[in-house]
Amino acid sequence: MLGNRWLPVACTCAALVLLALAAAHGYAWQMIWLPAAVAGAAWAVTPVAAQTAGQFKAIKALAFDAYGTLFDVFSVTALCEQLYPGKGNQLAQIWRAKQLQYSLMRSLMGRHRDFWGLTEDGLVWATKNLQLDLTADRKKQLMDAYLSLAAFPDVKPGLEALKKQGVKLAILSNGEPKMLEAAAKSAGIRDVLDDIISVEEVKIFKVSPRVYNLAPERMKVTNPELGFISANSWDINGAASAGLNTFWIQRSAAEVPEELGFQASAVVKAIVDLAPLLRG
Repeated sequence: MLGNRWLPVACTCAALVLLALAAAHGYAWQMIWLPAAVAGAAWAVTPVAAQTAGQFKAIKALAFDAYGTLFDVFSVTALCEQLYPGKGNQLAQIWRAKQLQYSLMRSLMGRHRDFWGLTEDGLVWATKNLQLDLTADRKKQLMDAYLSLAAFPDVKPGLEALKKQGVKLAILSNGEPKMLEAAAKSAGIRDVLDDIISVEEVKIFKVSPRVYNLAPERMKVTNPELGFISANSWDINGAASAGLNTFWIQRSAAEVPEELGFQASAVVKAIVDLAPLLRG
């Protein structure tokens, strides 16, 4: 029998989209919960040490998801709270949910709009839903925050360690090119990246295989020579479905993998764990 303990699920794509849909039906802010017993039992991470030694020695290049993996999308929360006291956390969460929801919906509709535009649309919807006054000045402040998102602490040292091993590094993201360039420069990681690859080259968002196929093509490697890294399980499933080696950054032990039929090639807790894993 399940206990009475409850645990907030990490903000996966599915949870965020559900939150947005709840908001659309009049629930401005509801956390999504699962029983702790279920969250704890559903997924046991294979320790890095237990994975096959030398399994990934053929990998010459790594492509990283950007938002939620390299850059913390919820670093905008402080500004949201400053502009809208008492509503900052709700605004940040719903904004991100709508951003993802719109990327999925536009891909299905065949009506592409770049990620900067989706980010603006999501912000407008979120403020309307919360009945907040989005002035032109506030909109600019919040949009500009996406150009200087905070990087997670493991990002820079992790990328630098991989670079020292001679691994090619790139971003593969839904983001619009100028957004990604600005965020990478702001985070101090642009110099360690060999390339920034945007879905704007194919005009469709993840999880389309056309997006993931861009990485080996642009980085001039074969699929077995490429690894894709994301902290988003839905993204890992998309890349694995497209035939790539995948590395899931499971920053929260409470986060469970999506039930989409594909497992990560390896699971680690931080980007700094990748360099020793590739060395074997």
